[in-house]
Amino acid sequence: MGESEGESLLHEGLTRALRRAGIGAPAELQRLTGGATMESWRFEAEGMAYVLRRAPSLAFMEERPFGHDSEAALIRAARDAGVTAPEVVVELDESDGIGSGFVMRALPGTPDPRAILAMEQPEVILAEAARDLARIHSLAPAALAADVPMLDYREGVEKLREQFEEAGGDRPIIALGLRWLLDNLPEPVEPVLNHGDFRLGNLLAEDSHLTGVLDWELAHFGDWHEDLAFGCMPVWRFGAYDRPALGLGSLENYFTAYEAAGGRTVDPARFSFWTIYRTVWWALGCLKNARVWREGQDRMLERVVISRRTSEQEVDLLLLLEEDAPTDCTVRQLWEPQPRPDEDTGDASMEEILIAVSEWLASMKDRVEGHDRFQLAVAINALGIAIRDDRYLPHLHANKRMAQDIISGAKRLDQHGVIGRLRQAALEKVTVDSPKYPSLQVALDRWTIPKVQN
Repeated sequence: MGESEGESLLHEGLTRALRRAGIGAPAELQRLTGGATMESWRFEAEGMAYVLRRAPSLAFMEERPFGHDSEAALIRAARDAGVTAPEVVVELDESDGIGSGFVMRALPGTPDPRAILAMEQPEVILAEAARDLARIHSLAPAALAADVPMLDYREGVEKLREQFEEAGGDRPIIALGLRWLLDNLPEPVEPVLNHGDFRLGNLLAEDSHLTGVLDWELAHFGDWHEDLAFGCMPVWRFGAYDRPALGLGSLENYFTAYEAAGGRTVDPARFSFWTIYRTVWWALGCLKNARVWREGQDRMLERVVISRRTSEQEVDLLLLLEEDAPTDCTVRQLWEPQPRPDEDTGDASMEEILIAVSEWLASMKDRVEGHDRFQLAVAINALGIAIRDDRYLPHLHANKRMAQDIISGAKRLDQHGVIGRLRQAALEKVTVDSPKYPSLQVALDRWTIPKVQN
């Protein structure tokens, strides 16, 4: 169900749900952008703004450890503890006929990471985010839903390895991350509630103040360093490479504010472990999107595009992992993309056909709006990947034999030639998939010898 079909059915089901909360019928239903799995719809009712968060089908919830009822209960508990969480007003019922989900009062502020990064006092938002994270981590397990899962570290790594093998087991850099995790597994600590997705994109801010913490579907019990590390990954800093804490400030200030607000003591070594863990986790999460689309579970266009973001995490992962490698194995090398020869005679090449389709789609931009406009931008991005793929033909990123040798320990970073080959593969792939990804320039600066201009 989307904006162009079934909206009247959504309106009827939402009206039934709101009636249980003593709220009138919804008006001005608008699908919000983003959300590859869950949908978010903004609407008005009796002069107030609300947001519906839902899975359009109950089948979407089958593999999830807990349902929207438990998620809503978590949000209520967090709000009661002083977290800047939204107010849940009603949960959907199966009889509503519009899937699974709940309705929240809309909060002020924007979730747009780049708008937040441009605010005048990002350090204030960082301190308030640290405060909220400390409050989340202080929630007593007894006050929360019983089906919120516990992350066993070793089991978590083994499940990542299973995902890796299911995806072909042929990405050497991901294999390197898995091997490192197995070799550096920390001792367990007393678990706390983790939000599970605490990062820009899931935070609202306005006028340099935090106004909301959203998207609690990945909540679980585990090491507090995992929550701290996830939002600090380069992918969630949206180009703010000089501000490693959520893209808003320094790690020192983030950790200090977190501890001052009642958070646990931060151990840099554990923080590093969970940074690598979550980078591997997200790399495999991106990769999984291709299988979801391929098997017909969800044919949304975003799935295939997100799958190609795996290469972003491979660059970040290699930048992290090679810090432990001997300096004589990390020398810079010459590198530049090698396009195939231009073919500008005869009939149109595949690249020219793709460019023509991309240009036509771009001309349609002003004729669509809402979520369709977002999907149009995704389609143009997808065509850009296909164009670059056809031109540069990356071939080093998938290597099952090398990946399995790394997993088994037969190949290591301290062996000459390994880092060079992995760097070349990472650069070649991300140049095709995501040439504007900020880590690409960081990797080029660290790994390559600048080309001498004639």
